[in-house]
Amino acid sequence: MYEQGLTQEAIASGLRDLGVQRGMLLAVHSSLSSLGCVEGGPGTVIKALMEVVGPEGTLVMPAQPVSPPLPLTREETARGIAWKLRVLDPDAPGRTGMGVIADAFRRRADVICGQGRHRTCAWGRHAERHTGGFGALPADGGRVLLIGVGIQRCSCMHVAETGNIPEEIRAMLRLPESLAGDYPESEWAVGYGPSVAATWEAVWEKALAAGDVYTAQIGEATCHLFAAQAVVQRYAQCLRADPYAAFGISAFGL
Repeated sequence: MYEQGLTQEAIASGLRDLGVQRGMLLAVHSSLSSLGCVEGGPGTVIKALMEVVGPEGTLVMPAQPVSPPLPLTREETARGIAWKLRVLDPDAPGRTGMGVIADAFRRRADVICGQGRHRTCAWGRHAERHTGGFGALPADGGRVLLIGVGIQRCSCMHVAETGNIPEEIRAMLRLPESLAGDYPESEWAVGYGPSVAATWEAVWEKALAAGDVYTAQIGEATCHLFAAQAVVQRYAQCLRADPYAAFGISAFGL
């Protein structure tokens, strides 16, 4: 299925050059296609990651049982829907929206997978602690590795939102009854209301400018490595300073 291309050794070397170290707690968000041709496919990338962090380290990847983003109809856009995903059976064998590397990682016998909509899967020394989401990653000194994807894929950014978003804004993010009946939570994950996407990008640019992010090329992919706490704290500061501006809305318009 996969032609000759990037080897495990080449990927491992690239990871070390980027700054990934043995014993590291590392959350990985990735796009296999961004790397170009990889000899052996997603399994090769996973083996390279395991080789570099070692069993004394911990690898964490997203494992949410949802589909890749689905196209919106004109009617859905007019009704205010920003994105939609299908909720999948947790044990479904097909592809999810987490990417083929994360999917292959989750299915390994030596990887522990959590439960629930926001579950993660993990391997290594502290795997059991990191299967219920990315909440513990910043406080535990974890790093984030982005392989060919941007900051919008960095799920641990949501840690900053705990206690920092007023109820007025949270209410604006909930599906109104006119939509909730058509998109039940058991079947759909739907985005609605104001977005923090621009704020995440602004935080990312500040982190890059401050030297908080290490960047290197592995194959054809631009890869980034950074301490989760450093970037999450920048976002938290924005929310504490002015949560309405962070969501691109005016508090006076509520």
